[in-house]
Amino acid sequence: MAENGADGGGGAADRLGARFAKLWAASTTSALGSGLALIAAPLYVASRTSSPLIVSGATGVAWLPWLLFALPGGVLVDRVDRRRLMVGIDWTRVAAMAVLATAIATGHGGIALLYVVLFVINTGEIVFRSASQAMIPAVVPRARLERANGWLTGGTTLTQGMLAGPLAGFLFAVAAWIPFFVNAGTYLASAVLIGLVAGTYRSSPRATATFGPSEARRAAAARGFRSVRADIAEGFGWLMGQRLLRTMSILIGLLNVTLTAATAVLVLLARERLGLGSVGYGLLFTCIAGGGIGGAVVGDRLIGWVTATWTIRIGLLVEAGTHLVLATSRDAYLVGFVLFAFGVHSSLWTIVGSSLRQRLTPPEMLGRVGSTGLFIAAGGNCVGAVLGGVIASSFGLTAPYWIGFVVAILVSAATWRVFDRATVAQAYAEPVPAPDA
Repeated sequence: MAENGADGGGGAADRLGARFAKLWAASTTSALGSGLALIAAPLYVASRTSSPLIVSGATGVAWLPWLLFALPGGVLVDRVDRRRLMVGIDWTRVAAMAVLATAIATGHGGIALLYVVLFVINTGEIVFRSASQAMIPAVVPRARLERANGWLTGGTTLTQGMLAGPLAGFLFAVAAWIPFFVNAGTYLASAVLIGLVAGTYRSSPRATATFGPSEARRAAAARGFRSVRADIAEGFGWLMGQRLLRTMSILIGLLNVTLTAATAVLVLLARERLGLGSVGYGLLFTCIAGGGIGGAVVGDRLIGWVTATWTIRIGLLVEAGTHLVLATSRDAYLVGFVLFAFGVHSSLWTIVGSSLRQRLTPPEMLGRVGSTGLFIAAGGNCVGAVLGGVIASSFGLTAPYWIGFVVAILVSAATWRVFDRATVAQAYAEPVPAPDA
């Protein structure tokens, strides 16, 4: 893989190369649009009905594609040119969101149409994200994967976690159709930016930013005749055979259960134990987002200083500490500080996890392996969303946090040795071996 843009001038994004700068701008812009839809959709539904079931249905429709299409989406990413796939997804989302915005503006919008559009754009988001992650090793040098993933994580956290909420609320207050129209514009900008990224990014074993040899293209074509089920099974089987990546994926899925269960009732904890109103509750998520941005900005340097091994291990302890503080503290400032630290940890884990996957996974399987990880993580989120309310209703408001604390301690003890220095160092030292021709 050739070095890209290592000219030493400008900011960090410049040193990662012009192609990565365009990919980052596209992903960040797209994330802003998805964040606007995430906030504006329930606002629109709530303006049309007071039914909690129908309002919560918007969130359910947004999550459902992650369970249905994450795995087959990874197969698609590994079968076609990833850049062209992302462009096609964005144009599809432009059309869908423009139809919704126009319908709302002309008084013909309905909840059913909103549900359909949310389903379409979130289906696209799954494949878009998998393709974007799979492109990174072909766009930046191997030694700069942490920096690249840090920029992507920081951009997404800034736009979705901090900007999208207040912007969507303000635009919706002006007119209900405006945030959806702006969302269509962000997908349009993303499509144009990705279209400007030079090169081809086919999912062949020797895929790079240039056309691969004819044998690689024939191998990719031969895979097209395999069943989707067989390709999914191959990607899942490969991931389960990799101890390091398998443990990371299962950890993230399991910890997502406890985290989502905790956040599902956080609004009640903020009101009843911390004495916070709606603004204070929103600021708790701002603390997480602020920590996430900070972690993304210094992530590659911090990981290099403490090592990936201790980044993972300390992160497990931060998970446990976060649940413990939420279970015991009535001090809003302490909770805010701990959630800020959790945001830092979340970014660092994202950077390490993505970089390890990109380093260890064969290029022709990046889409499937990445989408399997997304599927496991989304499954944890869905289960946690249901369990949080059930546990709190049955055993008390702090019960989800105590359970989260116990689970985090147990998984820390069970996986501590998996992430030893030698194993992680080997993953960083060894390039992915090229398959035999």
